[in-house]
Amino acid sequence: MITGVSLFTVWVKDIDDSLKFYTDKFGFTVHTDITLGDGYRWATIVHPDHPELEVNLQVPGPPVDPESAEVMKRAMDKGTLHAFGLATTDCQQTYRELTDKGVEFIQEPAERPYGTEAIARDNSGNFVVIVQQRPYTGEDFAHA
Repeated sequence: MITGVSLFTVWVKDIDDSLKFYTDKFGFTVHTDITLGDGYRWATIVHPDHPELEVNLQVPGPPVDPESAEVMKRAMDKGTLHAFGLATTDCQQTYRELTDKGVEFIQEPAERPYGTEAIARDNSGNFVVIVQQRPYTGEDFAHA
């Protein structure tokens, strides 16, 4: 029986830089950081409030085939990859705090049918969505 999500991957340009970014800026902690015998590095972070959900910070490369790794690298360079969404109780305050820490935002907090949302970039160019969610239904969205 599946009981929940426990791990997902975020593609990054440099594991050391990304570990520092996510711990210093977003308050994550390093869960695992090991290098296996073949040089493959496994590094994960967790949010202190959700230690059961590990985020694997992975540089595109083996075991991913070279062609796919290049596609991922190009997407990061273009800034078109989505890392993940983070919940907040106060989007405006979180925006100010992260801005003060030097986090780059591509969208300031804005009202949406589902809550208040701001969009940041991590140090690899990935989107990180910050959302102060509120209850909503499909009727809250405009229909064409």
